[in-house]
Amino acid sequence: MAKKLIRNAIIMTMNENNDIFTGDLLIEGNRIAGIGDNLGAEAAEGGEIIEAGGKVLLPGFVQTHIHLCQTLFRGRADDLALIDWLRERIWPLEAAHSEDSIYYSALLGIGELIRSGTTTILDMETVHYTDAAFRAIESSGLRAISGKVMMDHGTEVPLPLQEKTDRSLQESVDLLTKWNGAANGRIHYAFCPRFVVSCTEELLVGVRDLSAQYGVRVHTHASENRDEIAIVEAERGMRNVVYLDHIGLAKPNLILAHSIWLDEEEKRIIKERGVKITHCPGSNMKLASGMAEIPDLLGRGIPVGIGADGAPCNNNLDMYQEMRLTAFIQKVQHGPTVMDARKVLRMATIGGAEVLGLEKEIGSIEVGKLADLQLLDLEDFHVYPSYDADLFSRVVYAATRGDVDTVLIDGQVVMSGKQVRTIDRGVVLREADKSLKSLLARIG
Repeated sequence: MAKKLIRNAIIMTMNENNDIFTGDLLIEGNRIAGIGDNLGAEAAEGGEIIEAGGKVLLPGFVQTHIHLCQTLFRGRADDLALIDWLRERIWPLEAAHSEDSIYYSALLGIGELIRSGTTTILDMETVHYTDAAFRAIESSGLRAISGKVMMDHGTEVPLPLQEKTDRSLQESVDLLTKWNGAANGRIHYAFCPRFVVSCTEELLVGVRDLSAQYGVRVHTHASENRDEIAIVEAERGMRNVVYLDHIGLAKPNLILAHSIWLDEEEKRIIKERGVKITHCPGSNMKLASGMAEIPDLLGRGIPVGIGADGAPCNNNLDMYQEMRLTAFIQKVQHGPTVMDARKVLRMATIGGAEVLGLEKEIGSIEVGKLADLQLLDLEDFHVYPSYDADLFSRVVYAATRGDVDTVLIDGQVVMSGKQVRTIDRGVVLREADKSLKSLLARIG
């Protein structure tokens, strides 16, 4: 079994006690096999030795809401509210995707994610060509839960995105059969109905039954925007979460993106049913959707992760920015102590893992867990002075994605010296532009 030894790192474990110490970390295969003050080179038994030289070793970030299929649309849907953003820009763009454009959109996003320390994502694709996104995920080394978006209802939806209910369900099952557990368990499937506005009750009930049958997660948007809620109330006679509970979808395997406009009944349902939430502050601010009540949700014991959402509503996939926003926007309303750096960093690591049901495997640095890690080089102007400084503060409030030096996923080095090893940057940048040009030509 291949071994790697990371020597002389400042290890932020993100374990139950938030322990921090300087020492070594041993990896055997894809798991953490040892952590100690001085394990010695002999522990690696001829394997790879990574000299950290005092760099900070952190768990890789876990982003709980991403759209890789939209990375190609960065800068093409600015300054719009959600429903207009979807109908006028995103849906027409998604409808024009090809297999190649999905593939390079995914690789473009994955390169950015790895460069900024993210090692695991919960991803939602578009209606077609999801297999191409899975191929990109597989080749890049990223850990991901993903699925095709499901849409069999709604107005002003481009024809290529209009699905038949049975076909949407069957294509999802076919993708699940092929990809769930692939790449040595690094890839998993989730059913991804877009949101209630885009789905018939027949489709959502089918997702409920199939997700239970296959034991996989359900990933959808809910209560992101007041106009969205008004549409759901007009069509279904109740609010988003109440409706999802009414049809039996509100269960521990349900992950809701955004959840900004929740009333007391919906919060009660989420807590009692074990539903998980993913917070997307950058997207919510740019689309002017609102501010999720994260301190209240956390105070109720509801698991909440952080996600950048998609490139056209953010416009980047950088967890360092999302952590700062997660803290800062709550402080404006609730005071300076409400979202401290420790709480935010836990949301980005072990908290995100809990949302995905992977807290026993990733999210903290502990013996037996998967080796999904990032090394930060904090020797620079913007993160100094270091003397007697709180390390959580330096990472959350001062560090940037440019400080990420090395990333390991599943025990494999996917980036070193700030260069991604598993993706050819030049090819991806060139093909992303080429794919976008062809896509725009198809729209006319």
